[in-house]
Amino acid sequence: MDKYDSLLLKNQLCFPTYAVANKILRRYQPLLDNLNLTYTQYIVMMVMWEKGSVNEKELCESLFLKSNTLAPLIKRLKEKGYISIKKDKKDKRNIIISLTKEGEELKEKAVDVPPSIATEFNLTEEEATLLYKILYKILDDEKGEK
Repeated sequence: MDKYDSLLLKNQLCFPTYAVANKILRRYQPLLDNLNLTYTQYIVMMVMWEKGSVNEKELCESLFLKSNTLAPLIKRLKEKGYISIKKDKKDKRNIIISLTKEGEELKEKAVDVPPSIATEFNLTEEEATLLYKILYKILDDEKGEK
């Protein structure tokens, strides 16, 4: 084994992870175009459909995003009429993001996206479950963030 083998692209964990993420996002895009959403707007809406109303910090934590990344997404979704934004009465420095009627109606149009994506990849249910567990193990690894 050559001392530079660790620098070969084929030996990197990050490269196939990056390439697979891009492949998955490309598969989502035609479905999300029908909803007039980007992928990041879509995942914001998924949290909103689940929770109905959240503060900015909760939304950032749910999506592993920073506030400065989230701010333009929230602005665009508000412009589209899917969410509303109000100052938090308990803490004026924070905002509360809530789903609107239009945002709730969009949920019905989006319901076919996850099953459509699931059929895009040739994974058994067991493989998909294992991949999901591994990905969340990496995401939830606290020590990797320190």
